[in-house]
Amino acid sequence: MTEVLLAVGTRKGLFIGRRRGGVWEFDDSPYFTAQAVYSVAVDTRGTVPRLLAGGDSAHWGPSVFHSDDLGRTWTEPARPAVKFPQDTGASLERVWQLHPAAAEPDVVYAGTEPAALYRSGDRGESFALVRPLWEHPTRSKWTPGGGGEGLHTVVTDPRDAKAVTVAVSAAGVFRTSDGGTSWTPSNSGVSAVFLPDPNPEFGQCVHKIAQDARNPDRLYLQNHWGVYRSDDGGGHWTDIGEGLPSTFGFAMAAHPHRGDTAYVFPVNADMDRVPAGRRCQVFRTADAGRSWEPLTAGLPDEDHYGTVLRDALCTDDADPAGVYFGNRNGEVYASADDGDSWQLLASHLPDVLCVRAAVIG
Repeated sequence: MTEVLLAVGTRKGLFIGRRRGGVWEFDDSPYFTAQAVYSVAVDTRGTVPRLLAGGDSAHWGPSVFHSDDLGRTWTEPARPAVKFPQDTGASLERVWQLHPAAAEPDVVYAGTEPAALYRSGDRGESFALVRPLWEHPTRSKWTPGGGGEGLHTVVTDPRDAKAVTVAVSAAGVFRTSDGGTSWTPSNSGVSAVFLPDPNPEFGQCVHKIAQDARNPDRLYLQNHWGVYRSDDGGGHWTDIGEGLPSTFGFAMAAHPHRGDTAYVFPVNADMDRVPAGRRCQVFRTADAGRSWEPLTAGLPDEDHYGTVLRDALCTDDADPAGVYFGNRNGEVYASADDGDSWQLLASHLPDVLCVRAAVIG
């Protein structure tokens, strides 16, 4: 039977839910208890689905685990999967992102704090530092965002394995078209209102990027103030925030099948990090940001304070699409109809850091 698997990374472990026949059930207990799980990937490219999780133990430090039985058992490599080479003088704080590459079946990218990109050729069991980005000439001027200096977003092109886009807080967007040998800042049009020069080459506090389902050159970006779209793979960005109650926020997700369709969860302000207007509402565009509509059916209609973090909003690959988000109140909501209506799946969880979902089977 086909099922949808939902992985919810929290401040205190990983929770896994499964939907079969329209009914949701969560596993009896969380995995990686007492570890913060900042990153999860559901890799359905192989004959056996693989789950990847970036755990962060206060005692043992960060690690990347994998499971080939849908999360029931987990393997940790004997040697650290992600580790800074000794000559860098850096040590790993956490793994912010795990991204199965769109055009290379065995390749997985990891984004870390300090901000670095790692590449795996064995589906996430071992990783190597992408040195040209680590040694980028602008690096000495990168500054941490409020959550640290993290490379939190990786976007790969399904047409070209050498094309990779990353986002760093707070250094902005960088692109490579030669497999990582060279990297170019790609922030034209994105404002950095907190800097003396609000339009720098780099230094923007990008919060999340999502790729359009039909047009890989079309990207959607949630910034620290500002929602943007690029139609040329990140070469230039256009403001598409008009019609939203706030252009501040963290999360951004794209519909898995429908072009021009994306989702955001607006937040009041950088100094008031609660849902915009204190209302729990996801906004959707179906015309690439020319207009936005609130999606509230089934969501709380009273004052709400559950902020959605950058990786805590996602879609699955079902049709119609499932849309999911978790918040800092420990609530997880799901929609099985493209976001038109919602149901509460879980409450009173630890602080939700990330969510990922996929159709299995």
